[in-house]
Amino acid sequence: MPRRVSDVMTVTPQALPLDATLYEAARVMRDEGIGDVLVTYAGRLCGVVTDRDIVVRAVAESRDTSLTPLGDVCTADLTTVRPEDDTTTAARLMSEQAVRRLPVVDAMYRPVGIVSIGDLAVANGETGPLHAISKAPPNN
Repeated sequence: MPRRVSDVMTVTPQALPLDATLYEAARVMRDEGIGDVLVTYAGRLCGVVTDRDIVVRAVAESRDTSLTPLGDVCTADLTTVRPEDDTTTAARLMSEQAVRRLPVVDAMYRPVGIVSIGDLAVANGETGPLHAISKAPPNN
């Protein structure tokens, strides 16, 4: 029987409001050893910003990270899952959308978790490089 997303997701994901700056997001990513921050408006998910977004959409374009709000560079077209969805659904969506992580939202579209491709690999008992990388501590 497939496991539920709630069994494997990271709970209480890091989130910042839409008007927070890229600098704030980068500091959270560094301090927490993560590569993404969920973006919210009035407590509801409205986007995600990754370390790559900051580099490609901001630094490479000479934007001032201390002034640029997350809303200017975050990805707003999101695929999400619910905690009660099964991990097979999450894996299928990741494959179809070519993404490595999915925000987990409740019925009000508030973020309650995040599930990554590594989380799925570890949950499925896979061995090999993805499993080892996913279990390793952050290298910051």
